[in-house]
Amino acid sequence: MRRTVLLLAVLTAAGGAAPAMAAPGLAHQATLDPDPASTAWILTSTALVLLMTLPGLALFYGGMVRRKNLIATIAHSTAALAIVTVLWFVAGYSLSFGTGPSAINGLIGGFDALLLTGVAPDTAHRLAPGLPEFLWIAYQLTFAIITPALIAGAFAERIKFSASLLFFTLWHLLVYAPICHQVWGGGWMGSLGVLDFAGGAVVHVNAGVAGLVACLVLGPRHGFGRDNMAPHNLALTALGAGLLLVGWLGFNAGSAWAADAIAAVAAFNTLLAAAAGAIGWTVVEWIDHRRPTLLGLLSGVVAGLVGVTPAAGLVDPKGAFLIGLICGPACYAGAVWLKRALKYDDSLDAFGVHGVGGIVGAVLTGVFASAAINPAAANANLLNQLIGLAAVAAWSGIGTFVILMICRFTTGLRVTKEEEIEGLDYTQHGETIHP
Repeated sequence: MRRTVLLLAVLTAAGGAAPAMAAPGLAHQATLDPDPASTAWILTSTALVLLMTLPGLALFYGGMVRRKNLIATIAHSTAALAIVTVLWFVAGYSLSFGTGPSAINGLIGGFDALLLTGVAPDTAHRLAPGLPEFLWIAYQLTFAIITPALIAGAFAERIKFSASLLFFTLWHLLVYAPICHQVWGGGWMGSLGVLDFAGGAVVHVNAGVAGLVACLVLGPRHGFGRDNMAPHNLALTALGAGLLLVGWLGFNAGSAWAADAIAAVAAFNTLLAAAAGAIGWTVVEWIDHRRPTLLGLLSGVVAGLVGVTPAAGLVDPKGAFLIGLICGPACYAGAVWLKRALKYDDSLDAFGVHGVGGIVGAVLTGVFASAAINPAAANANLLNQLIGLAAVAAWSGIGTFVILMICRFTTGLRVTKEEEIEGLDYTQHGETIHP
C-alpha cells in the first residue's frame, strides 16, 4: 500500500512539473497570435472532416457491401474514430508533429508532446501561429482518423473485428504517424520539397497502398468472381458520397490553415475536380459497359476529390479541372480493368480509387502547381513528387505487411468460411439490420 501511495505521489509531482519544464523548449510550439476568422474556419473544417468518416465514409462503404455486412462495415469507421482519437492524444500527435531532440532523422517525430504535454490554451503549433494548438491538434486528428478507415474498404466482408482493431492501432503508430511527420511535420520529404497540400500522399496513397497489401494478404472473399457481390443499397452510398463531398471542403480548403484566398481557391478547385472526375469516369464506363451507372458517377466524384487533394491550394482552376478529368478514367482503370486483369479482391476499391487517384493527383500537382496561386508552388518539382510517392508506397506497403503478419499470429486475420457466408454483422457483432 505504501509503495502504491509513494508511486502515485511521484507521478503526480512529475505530471505537475512536466508542463513547466517542457513548455519553454517544445520545438512544436509557438506563441499564439490569435486570428479569430481563421480559428472559426478551422473549427468548422474540423467538423466537416470528421463528418467525412462518420457518417460519410461509413454510409458510402456500408451501401456498397452486401446487406449481411452493413453493420460490420460501419463498425470499422466507428472503431477507427475511437482508437485513433485516443492514440493521437497519447502519442500520435507527438510522433507526427513533434520535432524535439527525440525526433529521429526526419523519419518520425519525438516524444516532446506525449499526452499533449506542454500544450496550453495560449500555445500554437509553429506551422499555424494564428490557431490555438488544441484546434490544430483536433483538425489534424480528423485526417488521422479517416486514413485507416479508408483501408477498411479493401478488406471488408472477411476480416475479424479483433484483427481490424489491432491493425488500426499498430498502423496509426507505425505507418501513419511516420509518414505524416516525413511530409508535414518537419521530416525529410517536406524538406525535400514534396508538395502535398491536403493529403494526397499522407492520406490517399498511404491508405490505398495499405489496402492493396491487405487484400492480397487476406485473399479474396468466398465466392469472389462467382457470386453476386453487388452493392446492396446505392441510396446509402449516394448519401455517403454527398457527405464526403461536403466534408471535403473542410479537408482541402481547411488545409490552408487560414480563412484566406488560398482557402477560397482550394474550395472551388475541390468542387470543380469532383465534377470533372464524375464526367471522366462516366464517359469511360459508358463506352466500356454501354450504360452509365449511379455507382460510377459517385465513384467518379470521389476519384476527382482524391486527385485534387494534394493540389487543391496549389493549382488554378484549369489545373484542378484537368486533374479531376484525368483521375476519373485513371481510377476507373484501377478499380475495374486492373482488378479484373490481376484478379485481386479489393472489396470497395480502396486502392483503385484512393491509391490510383492519390498517385495521379500527386504527380499532376508537380505538373500544374502555380506560384501565382500559392508561393509554395514555386518549389514544385516532378522528380521530388515521384521520390515522395515511392517513399510513401514503400513505407506503407512494408509496414502494412508486417502489421498484418502480427495480426495473423495473434488475433488471426480472417473469419471462418461459415462465418463469412452467414455475414459479419451477426457472426462478429451479434446484430442484424433485418429480422
